[in-house]
Amino acid sequence: MAHLFEPLKLRDIVFNNRIGIPPMCQYSAHDGMASDWHFVHYGSRAVGGAALLIVEATAVSPEGRISLGDLGIWEDRQIEPLARIASFARQQGCVMAIQLAHAGRKASVGLGWQAQASLSESEGGWRTVAPSAMPFGTGYAVPDELDESGIRRVISQFVSAACRAREAGFQAVEIHAAHGYLLHQFLSPLSNQRKDAYGGSFENRTRLVREVVSAVRAEWPGRLPLLIRLSATDWIEGGWNADETVELCRVLKGLGVDMADVSSAGLLPTAQIPAGPGFQTEFAARVRREANLATAAVGLITSPAQADHIVRSGQADMVLLGREILRNPYWPLGAAQALGHVASWPPQYLRAAPPGSKGR
Repeated sequence: MAHLFEPLKLRDIVFNNRIGIPPMCQYSAHDGMASDWHFVHYGSRAVGGAALLIVEATAVSPEGRISLGDLGIWEDRQIEPLARIASFARQQGCVMAIQLAHAGRKASVGLGWQAQASLSESEGGWRTVAPSAMPFGTGYAVPDELDESGIRRVISQFVSAACRAREAGFQAVEIHAAHGYLLHQFLSPLSNQRKDAYGGSFENRTRLVREVVSAVRAEWPGRLPLLIRLSATDWIEGGWNADETVELCRVLKGLGVDMADVSSAGLLPTAQIPAGPGFQTEFAARVRREANLATAAVGLITSPAQADHIVRSGQADMVLLGREILRNPYWPLGAAQALGHVASWPPQYLRAAPPGSKGR
């Protein structure tokens, strides 16, 4: 059997293979509510054979949205359309997770295909928050520095969002602590210049992430996995780095995190990123080896042989394919054929399947 198609167990959840779909913002929500676009987009990829599908960054509060088109899970009325998506995915044998997010100083900007700069009040923009009053870059507003009551409120918002995710029927949650958003902003000394218990030392800069993880884990069912997305490095001298990522993951494993989704960058627009096929897998491999924590690798993974090699060589427990599965939602079914594995096809599609294929 191709290693890519071996099952993976995290807590009580068994993933049918090692292929996952990372969170990718669609910027198509209205007041945080999932739309028909989301149902069709996620539904078609759940049909495609991936074992894990992580719903895009879903804001834990209105001010935590990246844009006006972001999904939200800050109020109960947002549960039902998300529950419809999660239910359909489960029927296809796909484990549905949701990424809980707060954009911090990178909030209140245009949709992903629009200019990335702070929206004015007349454009529907809002004030942003961050660990320190430092803007993300040119065209971004100076955020308000969170005080301790604001920090407590953020933690509570993550917990409430996780409880709603449970009500919606998601089988995993992922805490977004990467790509320059709020929790990552606390981790990096380049964006966190606080002098209190949440800034300065490694212990202090990681405090909010640890508190969010602990609080969410206390409310999230013990039988269901908890994931975290981390940027392993800022790709900037003096920023958050891979050594700190490994050390944080050692701690997070003890707090109940089951898998680290290891990405990189996003903190500053000036970062020079050496992007290329599998350029981030070394970070996932280090976390897996040195922190003894399951990892998911992401970043320009495109071919079945490449994906299988990442798993087979022990670099990661799972691979996440983003752009490739935007291009082809049924990539996992094609990968199975390429690697000589008999995949389970939707019975409605069996007429198009390779000889010998089976229905789900």
